Amino acid sequence: MNDKQKKPQKLKARLPRGFVDRTAGDIRAVNEMTAKIREVYEHYGFDPLETPLFEYTDALGKFLPDSDRPNEGVFSLQDDDEQWMSLRYDLTAPLARHVAENFNEIQLPYRTYRAGYVFRNEKPGPGRFRQFMQFDADTVGAPGVQADAEMCMMMADTLEALGIKRGDYVIRVNNRKVLDGVLEAIGLGGDDKAGQRLNVLRAIDKLDKFGPEGVALLLGPGRKDESGDFTKGAGLDKEQIDKVLFFVGITDYAESALRLTELVAGTARGGEGVEELNFIGALVTSAGYGPDRIKIDPSVVRGLEYYTGPVYEAELTFDVTNEKGEKVVFGSVGGGGRYDGLVSRFMGQPVPATGFSIGVSRLMTALKNLGKLGASEVIEPVLVTVMDGDVEAMGRYQKMTQELRAAGIRAEMFQGNWKKFGNQLKYADRRGCPVAIIQGGDERETGVVQIKDLIEGKRLSGEIEDNASWREARVAQETAPEADLVAKVREILAAQAEDRKRAGSGFETPYDPAQAGDTDDDV
Repeated sequence: MNDKQKKPQKLKARLPRGFVDRTAGDIRAVNEMTAKIREVYEHYGFDPLETPLFEYTDALGKFLPDSDRPNEGVFSLQDDDEQWMSLRYDLTAPLARHVAENFNEIQLPYRTYRAGYVFRNEKPGPGRFRQFMQFDADTVGAPGVQADAEMCMMMADTLEALGIKRGDYVIRVNNRKVLDGVLEAIGLGGDDKAGQRLNVLRAIDKLDKFGPEGVALLLGPGRKDESGDFTKGAGLDKEQIDKVLFFVGITDYAESALRLTELVAGTARGGEGVEELNFIGALVTSAGYGPDRIKIDPSVVRGLEYYTGPVYEAELTFDVTNEKGEKVVFGSVGGGGRYDGLVSRFMGQPVPATGFSIGVSRLMTALKNLGKLGASEVIEPVLVTVMDGDVEAMGRYQKMTQELRAAGIRAEMFQGNWKKFGNQLKYADRRGCPVAIIQGGDERETGVVQIKDLIEGKRLSGEIEDNASWREARVAQETAPEADLVAKVREILAAQAEDRKRAGSGFETPYDPAQAGDTDDDV
């Protein structure tokens, strides 16, 4: 028998499926983007709000997937009082809970925005993560569709503030009430038809995925997918299917408005929906937002199951190259609508609300494609190297570092093994440090420093192709009095900035759906 103890097994470092680590570049890009979004929202008079990552599971309500298990679709745990809590599924249900809980203290209409992570306990895949960021804006307590019109205008202004020019985006607007009118007109009104109406809503929500032919099958007898799995249909006849497909197939509202009005004639809800669409169209036009920016478009069907009135979607219309090398339209980066029933669940009284959600990761991918992120490049820190480890020398190095920081220059003192100076320069190379500060005993005695320019215009413009020729060309080093340290470093950084400007700082990022984030960013 071998008494030798088994060597403890090393823990394997592994990232949970459906989650990603965020690097400095991604974090800075998101910060740059969200700062511009916040500025627009604040300009419109919206105030920030932050809710916790966890909510009681029952507060998520109808936004839970259709399942009896509270941890299906959401990540859940039981508190010590045996109540189920879940990581938030979106940012809207927590807002509804906050409004209901603080209703007497809140000034209505309540205009707020929130940014944060949401979590979906779903099977991860390309472009679908279990954690992703949303950026929402909502108005609670405003019953008129002028609040919806303002949301659409704010979405348009936000996209333009991010550098997306007119012609590269459109805000498309529809209304759930019009669809309700269509369904009533084809005989699906009344409580006894609620289940069939829900099946119709879920079928047309698949329009982008399956096209009109696939949706027609889901509206009728059912659809069999490529694997042979069969999805039972809503059981509509051909005439009913044609009318539903006509509604969701409208792309030119002006041309189809008359026929749509005839289709919902006799249904109070349908007529009200058409009036609201026309009212929104008139409001945005009066405010200077033409159909090239905000367009009435009944083909918007995503999320109709959840909304009670107007729905809207922000779509980017420019072409990108997908992973197969094909030119495709980028598509939706966010959407929203009116959800008058959500807060009312807690209140027992009507509380109107409308809002929209931006998919942050997906929008960030779009901005990278347009070269609208990263233009304000972050410069790596100036490195103050360490030649001697005694207290006096270390004090001088730290003093230089603090002087650079106090002058607004990013700087760090080398914190590794200082005894191998070559490692410090390797560190500077790998880190991308623009300047190195060197002071040995001789320089210290005479009160000077060596300032080494680590980046040259030749390297940025591509004339230097390998590290050997880079090292040969890297001769920019000068001696300066300690008192001139900050001024000399500023001078070198300014020269490097000019080199970057001449070399050109624009870039193109190919469209990567795996980095686009979850596309289901509606309420």
